[in-house]
Amino acid sequence: MLESRRIMRILQICSAREIGGGERHLADLANELTKRGHEMFAALSPGSPLRTELSSLAASNIIELPMRNALNLSTAMKLSRFVRDNKIEIVHAHIARDYPLAVFVTGTSKARLVLTRHVLFAMNPIHKLTLRRTARVIAVSQAVAAALRERAIFNRDKIVVIHNGIDVDRFTKGRESVREESGKLRVGTIGHLAPIKGFDDFIRVAAIVCRERGDVEFIIVGEDKSDHRENRRALEKLIDDLKLNQQVKLSGWIEDIASTLVTFDLFVSSARAEPFGLSIVEAMAAGVPVIATASEGAREIIDASQTGLLVPIGDVEAMAKAVTSLLDDISERERLSQNAETAVRERFSLDQMVTKTEKIYAEVVAG
Repeated sequence: MLESRRIMRILQICSAREIGGGERHLADLANELTKRGHEMFAALSPGSPLRTELSSLAASNIIELPMRNALNLSTAMKLSRFVRDNKIEIVHAHIARDYPLAVFVTGTSKARLVLTRHVLFAMNPIHKLTLRRTARVIAVSQAVAAALRERAIFNRDKIVVIHNGIDVDRFTKGRESVREESGKLRVGTIGHLAPIKGFDDFIRVAAIVCRERGDVEFIIVGEDKSDHRENRRALEKLIDDLKLNQQVKLSGWIEDIASTLVTFDLFVSSARAEPFGLSIVEAMAAGVPVIATASEGAREIIDASQTGLLVPIGDVEAMAKAVTSLLDDISERERLSQNAETAVRERFSLDQMVTKTEKIYAEVVAG
């Protein structure tokens, strides 16, 4: 906590129409800052699911506006008026397509601009001009910060790393959950059904493990955001081709991730690239041993062989060997899960994330 906290008026902008890791981060941040006494506001797309997640915000502090990839002048003018009328001091945008809108409203008011970068994708060089008035850029990992520095869009002294944090207690409360009636060991993974998540490799791991033992089931939790659901269809075809229809389940998205995680015996992240890996942190907090490919985010989160296992990206055989090894060794699973929960509490708590962000806001307001 800040020793002498100055109450601030802060607007969060997010045009997302679905809840993902970045949106969960925004909701947790805004709700916690409200509890700390700050006046929080939000600009959302009409019908955004984030509205119900922002449970601590007054209804009058939330404005819904059409927000698209291109800057909508009507939206920009309405939001600028909202910022001025509410004496907003900080405007914080989390998605690249919202950056132009955030730039416009801060340019027509006294508010200062803060951006969060959740992804590794390279930014367009034109942003060096359009985002020059940005006060701070928050990178969710050292890997994301390194990518930002390499592109030289922002001055290096404006880039700060604040890892995503979670409410650890929310993920530890459900550990007494009863295993499903199948009685099988459960290996699970969570994420959007996109090729970069490597779920095809996860399914191939299932094929190898299930050839050796019949007491394991695999579950993929996540939805397909592609236009025609082609990603899910490709995974369903692979499951069918490998004759794994009884062993691998595509559950779709599940709202209560905490209650789902505690039913897993192992969590596997098969990602080909990962800017951070919020689901890895959540699994660790839930006491589920983690096996992850050595993506950028996983290497930053996991202390190899101490808080989880790391395997080479795309190495299906190595992943399968790690899965089988841990399923056979309950004491090793317990050791990894205990170490992991301790690490999450020390490094990735919600309180730490909010306190560090609050400090950045205070520095920016102070000029």
